[in-house]
Amino acid sequence: MAPTTIGIILNGATGRICSTQHLANALAPIRDEGRLPAGGDRIVPNLILVGRNAEKLAAIAKSYGAEWSTDVDAVLADPAYTVFFDAAATAQRQGVLERAIAAGKHIYSEKPVALTSAKGLELMRAIDAKGVRHGAVEDKLYLPGLQKLSRLAASDFFGRVVGFRIEFGWWVFDGTEVPCQRPSWNYRKRDGGGLILDMYPHWRYVIEGLLGPIRRVVTSLSTATPERIDERGERYTVDVEDSAATLLEMESGATGTILSSWATRVRRDDLLTVQIDGTQGSALAGLHKCWTVSNAQTPRTAHFSIATDLGIDYRTHWTEVTDGGPARNPYRVGWEDFLRHIATGSPMKADFAAGIRDVQFAEACYRSMKDRTWIDLAPRS
Repeated sequence: MAPTTIGIILNGATGRICSTQHLANALAPIRDEGRLPAGGDRIVPNLILVGRNAEKLAAIAKSYGAEWSTDVDAVLADPAYTVFFDAAATAQRQGVLERAIAAGKHIYSEKPVALTSAKGLELMRAIDAKGVRHGAVEDKLYLPGLQKLSRLAASDFFGRVVGFRIEFGWWVFDGTEVPCQRPSWNYRKRDGGGLILDMYPHWRYVIEGLLGPIRRVVTSLSTATPERIDERGERYTVDVEDSAATLLEMESGATGTILSSWATRVRRDDLLTVQIDGTQGSALAGLHKCWTVSNAQTPRTAHFSIATDLGIDYRTHWTEVTDGGPARNPYRVGWEDFLRHIATGSPMKADFAAGIRDVQFAEACYRSMKDRTWIDLAPRS
């Protein structure tokens, strides 16, 4: 097969997500292996890294044999690069995507694809007017544990789903005793911070990908740590939420909960757990592992004792799901889908419109908190 070279601009290349997941674990291996089939052809990415710090860019580019530049406009003007990927700061995404679309580049974007769904729809109209292809990063559903959960859902293991639960998060230090593990912009509204905007776009496609459309939501938000110390050692005020609890109703009639927090200490199976309960059985997945319990394995719990610890290990009846084969990096899965979409026109499930729905879900949760009521989520188009 003759190779098809696709030039890709990686904007925000010095950031952790872009340099590790998108570059090191996805695009560089695809390029170096030279074996991404696309119809009767194969795709080879040609990469250029873009950012503001020349020294960091040069070092990363040298490690992965890529070109680099600090001049976004010059790279956008180069016809050798037909794809623009953005993983830079959320607050800057709208402007840089507008410039890339105007330059006629195909668009692939980290989440959230826009700060608001209205801004996302503006970008979608520009994309449609230019006739360029588009996609959004929706990686979490391809985690090994959630892939096992997805296979169970597809096989009707659960019967009729009656409920689900997502729990996520860990303790993020405020910088007083231990350095903060997250950038300070995550805690400032003007910079696109906030747990809902950061994580809830992921929960939308995970939930709807597993269980179908969400009907409505109600959410409570809070800020557990109102002051933090930034990267320069200066104290600043947090003006966004760092904890959220959401109740959801599905179109199917099932109900579910999401508990997400940067102010909780982990005592559960994994940093992320997703449990689905159905009339025929239940399953719980973490990032990598998944366990099930069927009706036949479920013990008959009749009571509890307020006087005596019964000493029951409720995990003993659960069975671990075996691996379905070698795990694939979730970011690589997304890139392979997108590159085939560019080369052959194959369907792209996680397109820019899906990214906008992710933002709509986050907005519905914010509005629920503001209005103190349930908020309907618009039907999927």
